[in-house]
Amino acid sequence: MIGGVQNIARITELRNRILFTFGMLAVYRLGAFIVTPGINADVIRSFFQQMQGTMFGLFSMFSGGALEQLSIFSLGIMPYISASIIFQLLTVVIPHLETLKKEGEQGRKKINQYTRYATIGLALFQSMLIAMALENGQFGQGAVTFPGWGFRLMCMITLTTGTAFIMWLGEQITERGIGNGISLIIFAGIIINIPSGFGRLLQLIETDQFSILQALTFGVIGIGVIMFVVVVERGQRRIPIQHARRVVGKRVQQGGMSYFPLRVNTAGVIPAIFASSLLLFPFTIGQFTDSPDVQRFIDTYLNPASMVYQVVYISLIIFFCYFYTAIMINPDDVADNIKKSGAYVPGIRPGKNTADYINRVLTRITLVGAIYMSAVCVLPTLLAVKMNIPFYFGGTALLICVGVGLDTIGQIEAHLVSRQYEGFVRGTRIRGRLGQ
Repeated sequence: MIGGVQNIARITELRNRILFTFGMLAVYRLGAFIVTPGINADVIRSFFQQMQGTMFGLFSMFSGGALEQLSIFSLGIMPYISASIIFQLLTVVIPHLETLKKEGEQGRKKINQYTRYATIGLALFQSMLIAMALENGQFGQGAVTFPGWGFRLMCMITLTTGTAFIMWLGEQITERGIGNGISLIIFAGIIINIPSGFGRLLQLIETDQFSILQALTFGVIGIGVIMFVVVVERGQRRIPIQHARRVVGKRVQQGGMSYFPLRVNTAGVIPAIFASSLLLFPFTIGQFTDSPDVQRFIDTYLNPASMVYQVVYISLIIFFCYFYTAIMINPDDVADNIKKSGAYVPGIRPGKNTADYINRVLTRITLVGAIYMSAVCVLPTLLAVKMNIPFYFGGTALLICVGVGLDTIGQIEAHLVSRQYEGFVRGTRIRGRLGQ
């Protein structure tokens, strides 16, 4: 890989794609500092300093800190992610969407168009709620300079336009840059906090609140966890598929062996996000209520250091892992496609037996992936409680960063390999002409 990175500068197209990606990410980060008109940014910033560990903190992480000062990109890409997840769920229950999903590229474009419309609708709804909450003083007194319907409409138009612009940036990165644009925007919003985290760590070491030995121990654990995540994210269970010999016209196509790969973590980071959102919702409700019963319930049963919280958190992750995997992969459809292509799994009869076999393998490998995700997400709490680490190390953020990093590196390697293959073919043709 190191040798491939050195060759990036020599390939003009790949270099331009990487520079374009960095340029679009710079535009995104620049917009995160432009405050929404009519907002007192200092009041909003002081409010979010008290909201760490709530759903607002989670949204702030995905927005790259833009929500903390209510910039024009405050909603971030979350409305698009929510709309995408909703339509993925609806493809299971709505026959029209399921048909579009099976139509290939044209069907995918149509679903993406529906997703964009839903994104605008969700952004308008969320921005209206934010504007009303700002006027009611739920983000702090004096957050709005001139309240009224003029401010509400301005806030809705500004935040919705910001979300639409981010969505456009992500699509441009995907088409003209390198990597998945939406994922890279989330990735950029997360890693932007790493320098400030190192700065806080150095301050803690200088004030003797955190020893150098503790910092080294934490660093070793962090590197070990990252290596573990990389290994599991690349892990696959390959189901062998034997293709029979077929006669197409006057040509005989020889049969061969291929594989149907099943990733260990098929569901990705979605289960961790869903589980975190559900458990952080009561904390958010508790910030806006003065009821002692609600506070007592949260402190007793939903304390991240309690055993009840950890058990519920792990249970939700396992549930969403199976739920989302069932949406992503349908064993009956896979078995039907294998049968239509004239192939079969060695030792398994085509049809229902193949579907049952794939379902059995998928169930087992999903359990391994769910346990792995639970361990990575619970580890930060254990480090904070058992080792007295004075800052939070998010497992969800780690999964996102590693996953996006591996996907981007894979696309860069694919470009390098394709260029080497083109050079090999071109050289073969030249040698063939010289030989003639």
